Amino acid sequence: MASSSTVGTRPLLHASLRHEGRSFAPWILLPTALSVSSVLIYPWLFSDALERKAFAATIGANPALGLIFGPAYDLSTTDGFNAWRSLALGGFIAALGAIFIVVKASRGQEDSGQAELLASGVSGRSSRLLTAVVMAVICSAAIGIVSCVLTGLCGGDWASSALLAAGFTVSGWMFAAVAAVSSQIGADARAATTISVSLLGILFVLRGFLFSISAPVWTSWINPLGWIEETRPASGNHWWPLLIGVAFAVVVAVVGFALQSSRDFGQGLIPSRPGPPRGSAGTPLSLAIRLNRAPIVSWAVAFLGLGVVFGYFTRSVKDLLTSNPAMASIFASGAASPADLISAFVTTILSIVGIIVSVAGVQIVNRVRTEELDDRAEPVLATAVHRLRYLATNVGVALLATAAFLMIAGVVVGVFASTADIGITFGDALLQAVATIPAAWTVIAFAVAILGARPAARPAIWLGVLVSFVMTVLGPSFKLPDWALGFSPFHHVPDVVVTDPDWWGLVWIGLVALGFLAIGFVGFRRRDIP
Repeated sequence: MASSSTVGTRPLLHASLRHEGRSFAPWILLPTALSVSSVLIYPWLFSDALERKAFAATIGANPALGLIFGPAYDLSTTDGFNAWRSLALGGFIAALGAIFIVVKASRGQEDSGQAELLASGVSGRSSRLLTAVVMAVICSAAIGIVSCVLTGLCGGDWASSALLAAGFTVSGWMFAAVAAVSSQIGADARAATTISVSLLGILFVLRGFLFSISAPVWTSWINPLGWIEETRPASGNHWWPLLIGVAFAVVVAVVGFALQSSRDFGQGLIPSRPGPPRGSAGTPLSLAIRLNRAPIVSWAVAFLGLGVVFGYFTRSVKDLLTSNPAMASIFASGAASPADLISAFVTTILSIVGIIVSVAGVQIVNRVRTEELDDRAEPVLATAVHRLRYLATNVGVALLATAAFLMIAGVVVGVFASTADIGITFGDALLQAVATIPAAWTVIAFAVAILGARPAARPAIWLGVLVSFVMTVLGPSFKLPDWALGFSPFHHVPDVVVTDPDWWGLVWIGLVALGFLAIGFVGFRRRDIP
């Protein structure tokens, strides 16, 4: 790469960090909070060896948790627990942050027109991409440094904490490089983000799935996220796999810079298809469907795959749960029989699917704000289309799509469960998926309330997803009280297989969802459209 192509990088980097540096805070805070909370809470919750042994047996027997957190090599120590709970999830968050930083600072500027203004000054062709990658590198390094220092100060072993934090940093570096490549391939910033995040999601699920089914050891080495797992903080402290990750990041970043030199400004290597000579979207509904058609199809395929993954686990759930009574304290507190444990397990995995479904729904709703900021909503609203009708069609597409996604996963899980002789019929699994829909809708309704009433607080639309995940997946293992777990709408989803399921929880979250929707619609009707 010629030096002239990077002219202007230093002042551009300085200006970018000054304007965008504050946006790094959530990406630094989340992995750090995972690590720090682990070393603070674990000794308090599991103070004696017997409790720790029971907890280790519980975690080792649950493939659904292994899918998310990966292998639990040593849960008898605070640092071993921290490594299990934080390494995979914290690395995922760091990688996600790096993707968003790179795409926004490279292709995002081209889409908004800022890049054209920068190109008119004294700046080389590669300066923007180099600035974007360096920003992601700095953010990822900050995640590692802050989490290491605070975890060590809070009682974590310094060597284990440093290796864990380095895993966060290298995960961010690897996917910063991946984003540099996808920014050259995608037709726009949204396509580039979709490519990178989809690859991250596939590799994350594949890593957890291969571990959960006890796949051969060599399978972990074909996955970049598997390299991070092989560092084994607190149970081996292997630093050398990180070198493979760094080498991967360097090679992929070089490919990204090479691809940049061969594409047209503002275009991707995969060009966008031109629309029809005359618009075919004659109604707000058809327009909303057309705008979200590609992500809806992609998500549908993803949930078909997730259904297969979780459905596979149901085949062995009977042996896994009945051989580990400690599972009752996490998944089915108060369950009186193995059948109750099994039905509670199915409820849990469909709740996890529901949380992922809510991500898809919030993404669809978020498109409303994107259309506003790109000045495409105003021409539509200048016609006879009423504001509330415009918002209602987009929200309706989001709600119907998420319901369909849950049904797809429920059907696949139901097929596996009904053929596994675990006492769960196809109808039971399908009904459980239907019962989970209102919880996902509540998360989406919260996003509608934010976008409708306070669009300036746009990042807060993901707060519902975050709270649902923390309370549903992490909360029970930390023995949180019911009132705290109740902040997740998925906590109120009944187990439909039990003799007398409590349906009142769905009534209450339904009312909450309607309240959020009312706030969003009233706010959207009254506020200015940019």
